[in-house]
Amino acid sequence: MRGIVYKSTGSWYTVKTEQGIFYECRLKGKFRIKGIKSTNPVAVGDYVVFEIVPKGGENVGVISRIEERKNYIIRKSVNLSKQTQIIAANIDIAFLLVTLNNPPTFTTFIDRFLVTAEAYGIKAVLLFNKIDTYSQEELGEIKYLANLYRTIGYECIGISAKTEKNIEKVKMMMQGKVTVFSGHSGVGKSTLVNALEPSLNLKTKEISDQHLQGKHTTTFAEMYDLSFNARIIDTPGIKGFGMVEMDKEELGDYYPEFFKLKEHCKFNNCLHIEEPKCAVKEALENDEVSWSRYKSYLQILEGDEEHYRKDVYSKE
Repeated sequence: MRGIVYKSTGSWYTVKTEQGIFYECRLKGKFRIKGIKSTNPVAVGDYVVFEIVPKGGENVGVISRIEERKNYIIRKSVNLSKQTQIIAANIDIAFLLVTLNNPPTFTTFIDRFLVTAEAYGIKAVLLFNKIDTYSQEELGEIKYLANLYRTIGYECIGISAKTEKNIEKVKMMMQGKVTVFSGHSGVGKSTLVNALEPSLNLKTKEISDQHLQGKHTTTFAEMYDLSFNARIIDTPGIKGFGMVEMDKEELGDYYPEFFKLKEHCKFNNCLHIEEPKCAVKEALENDEVSWSRYKSYLQILEGDEEHYRKDVYSKE
């Protein structure tokens, strides 16, 4: 049988078949996904092949094969920096909720998310939430940020989960797609999911409460079918979206505005730091490339995890 993984709790996986039936499944033996050192070999969104085995009066599924992934989003495990956790697989759109304050979402965090999405071939959309709560000055800052990322080529939408501003627009984008919503705790992710699909209220609350109890080592994702022909993968509490599986030489390729300029650099392996006749550095000096983007690029390039984590957590 073939199905999609809707929930993973580490050892058990909830799989929905093409006929719409859910089965609780386990893995057959030990799995190793080629090239990925992961704490979870099977992720929510994976297509798997399994067979039904009677056990203790119940039918239990045994997963024998994981189909090749179209893409996936990955992060470093919080306490085991050398290992990774696949957050979700086979995603059509990754939405990042951004708030100016309460809590603040730093551009460093946004850029790491976007680089990860670029690297794994996932369309990323920025949702600037809580716009009903901002002053005129703060709305000006939001407009500046949105313009910065739109210029690069990213879709940016100002929304309010509470007043439902532009919620219908987000729904239209989600139809027929598998989507994931990420962002710091407190950006209004659960409120947005409830605005999109009010019937999910209890489930999202349970997940959020579970995270708030301080379970830091693993964050379990879950996929939901929505009434308007869409699926979402809820990923509570995504914070340290660390970069993995990326060579320094290829990092600039995942900054679209850097990639466009790359062919004009003197050296084809230019890292855009101290090399002569670097088109990115020239564009930076001419204010054609954002300094905040360049700063985040350097931080990722230098592997400045300590400084990054201080940025991420300092005001939360």
